[in-house]
This record gives sequence, C-alpha cells and structure tokens, in this order.
Amino acid sequence: MKKQLILEDGTTFVGQGFGSDKDTIGEIVFTTGMTGYQEVLSDPSYCGQIVTFTYPLIGNYGINRDDFETIHPAVKGLIVKEAASDPSNFRSQMTLDAYLKMKSIPAIAGIDTRKLTRIIRQHGTLKGAIVSMEEDAEAMIHRLQATVLPKDQVDQVSTKSAYPSPGRGYRVVLMDFGMKHGILRELNKRDCDVIVVPHDTKAEEILQFNPDGIMLTNGPGNPKDVPHAVETVRELIGKVPIFGICLGHQLFALASGADTFKLKFGHRGSNHPVKDLETGKTALTSQNHGYAVCEDSVAGTDLKVTHIALNDGTVEGLAHKRYPAFSVQYHPEASPGPEDDNQLFDRFISMMKHNAGKELQHA
Repeated sequence: MKKQLILEDGTTFVGQGFGSDKDTIGEIVFTTGMTGYQEVLSDPSYCGQIVTFTYPLIGNYGINRDDFETIHPAVKGLIVKEAASDPSNFRSQMTLDAYLKMKSIPAIAGIDTRKLTRIIRQHGTLKGAIVSMEEDAEAMIHRLQATVLPKDQVDQVSTKSAYPSPGRGYRVVLMDFGMKHGILRELNKRDCDVIVVPHDTKAEEILQFNPDGIMLTNGPGNPKDVPHAVETVRELIGKVPIFGICLGHQLFALASGADTFKLKFGHRGSNHPVKDLETGKTALTSQNHGYAVCEDSVAGTDLKVTHIALNDGTVEGLAHKRYPAFSVQYHPEASPGPEDDNQLFDRFISMMKHNAGKELQHA
C-alpha cells in the first residue's frame, strides 16, 4: 500500500508502506550506520522520533533475539530507501516488516533518503508524518506546524520501579533515563552489583543503597526537560564516583554549572570520530543525540573538556577537576557500532576501586 511522508516545511514524498498500517507523527532524524538497525529501533533515546536510515538497504540480515536494546521500542516510525523482504543470516528469526508489525511501528520505503537527509541537514530536524494516501497533505502540513512535540520522553522510557541486576563486585546505582541494555551488559560483564532506579529517584534514596558508583544513562529529549534529575546529580557529585553517558553527560554538565544547546540535526550513527585531548588518540564512536554541551559554558566550572568531536568540534567528554566524576557524549558500549572506547567502563571500575581504598572481597 502506498503512503505519504509529509514534512512541516511542505515537502511530500510518496512511498510504499510496511510495518504497522497506522499513521504517526514525530521528529524526523537520520542515522548514518550501515548496520545495527535492530539496535537503533530498540534504542529508547529515539523515543518520539521517526528515524531515517541513510544506508540504502535495511533489513537484509533480519531480526534476531539477542540484539535488542530494550524490550519495548519507543521509536515513532522508520524511513528507508529499500526494505529487504528476504533476509539471510543464521541468527535471523523474522523479517524487519514482521517485527515492525508486531511492535506497531509504521514505516515507509521507496523514499529518496539522500534528498530527505539533505533537507534535514539544511533546515535542521523537522516534524513529519507517515500517513495514508487519503490524508490531505495541506491540512497535515498545517497540523504539523501547530504540533508541539511531547517533553516527557524520559518519563515514557524510564523504569517505573527500582530493580536489581545482581553481581559480586562493586555496587552501582544506575539512574535510568532511557537505558540501553548495552550499558547494563557492560557493567554485568565486570560483575558489578547493579541497582536500576527510575529517573526521578532522589539523591537521598540513591545514597541509601550505599553505592560504590553511580551511572547516569543515555535517554531521549532535552536535558533541561528533566530539571529534577539535574538537581539530583548536583547533590550526588562528590559523594561517590559518577560516570555519565549521552543524556547522562549533559545532565552532569548542567549539574556542574555548564549549559547545553540543541544541535541543528544531531549526531546519529556508528562512525563518528572523537579525539581524546589527554592522549591525542582518536576513536570511532557510536552516537545518538540531538543536544550538546556548550564549550564556552564549561569555563568557570569545576569541569574540563576531555574529548571533542572531530566533525564539528563539539564537546564529547568532561571530567570533574576535584571529584571522581566523568562523562562522555558518545556510547562506549556501542550497540551498534565500534567498541574503541569500551575501556571507559574499566576506568569507572578503577575509579570506584580507588575511591573505596581497597578491593572488594569476592564471595
């Protein structure tokens, strides 16, 4: 069945609908990875967004049971040039189309994704809709222009109650702002005793768990839409070691007195070069964010910039000058993408070990 992709600037594409047949509205963004579509679709940081894949063929290795980043995807829709209908991979258990139908995610294929990406790069992210051919395009354009997108994305994807992911090692309280399972997986791999808590958990309650460290996870939306989290992080800095990733990085910056801003079209993909200013080395990283830390705002705080993006010079890493706390804008756990900086989790472990002053006795 044919469907329309309508943008708020008046641009309209006609393509082939697949996945769910429902209509959808969201923020149109693009990601540049050649692979990893399953992880992208299940990444909670895409909550409220319609994702465009710049790579022309998506779905060719199917969907498997192991590569999900959350159980319940929050993405609003999918746009591709071509959707593979006959995947070939020994792990494949269903087609992309079947998965999208199962999770009620609408999608459209046959779109000139290069043209769409150029529009987004020129004008910035745009609101858009995937709708049936019966929908009046002019009326939808006016509706999109008047639509105010939700600001409660973190609340939508964060856990509603605390739960443990037991280990015998250091205790980490993980503040879930829209956690990718890859982050939890890396902590579990290092035998951490993880307690996952909701985004609105108070600092006092977090400290009652007697953590050796605190992880601030990735998540969707504007960090300024969760001011309670900024206040909580501010109260936690200096109490125990902190490691922030993506949204967690931005919250760490705001809590330390720095500022954030919205990028024109964001960084999304698995091939973004980032330079470590301390070592001079460059790593290829996986990224998914629409906001960044304002570098000028870091001056005058207790933070220092540790990493920068080589594509546009934006801040990609911060460290506290006085306390054991650091953050990165990119995803060291990858999923999908390169694992060049996976050692940052080991750095977090070392920080907790040093702060404790002794090694934990493993049972």
